[in-house]
Amino acid sequence: MAKSGFYGPLEQVNECLWRIPKSYKEGMRVDGLIFADEKLMELIRKDQAAEQVANVAFLPGIQRASLAMPDIHWGYGFCIGGVCATDPNEGGVISPGGVGYDINCGVRLVRSSLFYQDVKPHLKRLMDTLYTHVPAGLGQDGKYHFSHKELRQLMGQGASYLKKRGLVTANDLEHTEAGGYLNTAEPDSVSERALTRGSQQCGTLGSGNHFLEVQVVDAIFDAEAAETMGLEKDMVCVMIHSGSRGLGYQVCDDALRELRQAPAKYGIHLPDKQLVCAPVNSDEGRQYLGAMSAAANYAWCNRQLLMWQARESFELVFAKGWEALQMSLVYDVAHNIAKLEEHDVNGTQKKVWVHRKGATRAFPKGHPEIPSQYAAIGQPVIIPGDMGRASWVLVGAQGSMEQSFGTACHGAGRVMSRTAAVAHAAGRRIDQELLAKGIEARARSWRGLAEEQPDAYKDVDLVVDVVHRANLARKVARMRPIGVVKG
Repeated sequence: MAKSGFYGPLEQVNECLWRIPKSYKEGMRVDGLIFADEKLMELIRKDQAAEQVANVAFLPGIQRASLAMPDIHWGYGFCIGGVCATDPNEGGVISPGGVGYDINCGVRLVRSSLFYQDVKPHLKRLMDTLYTHVPAGLGQDGKYHFSHKELRQLMGQGASYLKKRGLVTANDLEHTEAGGYLNTAEPDSVSERALTRGSQQCGTLGSGNHFLEVQVVDAIFDAEAAETMGLEKDMVCVMIHSGSRGLGYQVCDDALRELRQAPAKYGIHLPDKQLVCAPVNSDEGRQYLGAMSAAANYAWCNRQLLMWQARESFELVFAKGWEALQMSLVYDVAHNIAKLEEHDVNGTQKKVWVHRKGATRAFPKGHPEIPSQYAAIGQPVIIPGDMGRASWVLVGAQGSMEQSFGTACHGAGRVMSRTAAVAHAAGRRIDQELLAKGIEARARSWRGLAEEQPDAYKDVDLVVDVVHRANLARKVARMRPIGVVKG
């Protein structure tokens, strides 16, 4: 598919919503809907992501609409920022392209009792220590090794598996989406090749857009919600963004190969072969769901171990235990995942498979699937931006259930390919540019920083503003980076 601009119809529904009518292409079962304002839409029109929104509308069993968040950009099959729900009772399908290669890539936020003035004199040493103790980079192995037998147990149990090693607490599990565990996992559906790739990578950041950031709460927008989360102005927090590493990539690669003939077998017409899929209730669909869920459980273990190593690094620098530093998990949210959830679809309660490809769950207050601590405010929604500007904490709003199957954006969204970003960084020292802003950056390579430079991303403030105005999620706090570890 060419990555040129989108020239199809885009009808403005309101200040934060645009429609691609299902009449655009014969075979579209529902409309496409994109959450964006006029400024962001100018950027969105520049690639083929909106075309991918239209293509997803072809999937059998799709409910209500093919959706995209304001951080939308071109991806494999689905756009990044794409959302759809399929009903298995109406021939609904599961599509690996609607989950992505980095299964359960996600982000977690850790608070502390430290404030900026406490950390500033030690920031350089802190970042050196994090860089030394938290493995980052392409193919980088970690200190936690698992046999294939242990990996299958880990994937079957999720983050609770780490209890036996003393590397997870009950509070950690309670503040992780789904408790860090999908019960649809079938570890035996994961290939030996995937297990080999994942055996020494649990507890490693990886490369690309993955990171560990030390951040400061820059501004509070909802005092009640911030207090409930334990966040205060100028408090130092840690944000971690990673996923299922080589194991998840291999699970997706295996599935795309194994599902290649499924559309023809089940009479499914697709406008893009990257949308390869199978009915949820088919053997092929169940095989992928079992392997995907197992990889998702691995990813939750990965982020748990990354957090544990970050806690240990703070202990070394500040000579106190992490409990004394009150380094508790605020929340962990997944993106790049498909989950069976109950939603109201045109007045009928249905259990549907919600694909979130670069999109974050955003359940409102009172929802039974969020921790009791947050019942009165809504689920924390953690939105990383870029390493030079800001990230955000929000809470899910009722409008997400009515409009987007309980979903909000997952980040800022790229405006440059990695190749273009490297070219744009030629002759520059991104680390020095960040240091001039008071941000200590550590990375395995110049290229890693160049690919992820702030110019490569949309302004996350604009993206979050759309989500807030559309009533998908509500602003709580803005976080500014002071230190970053990249692959």
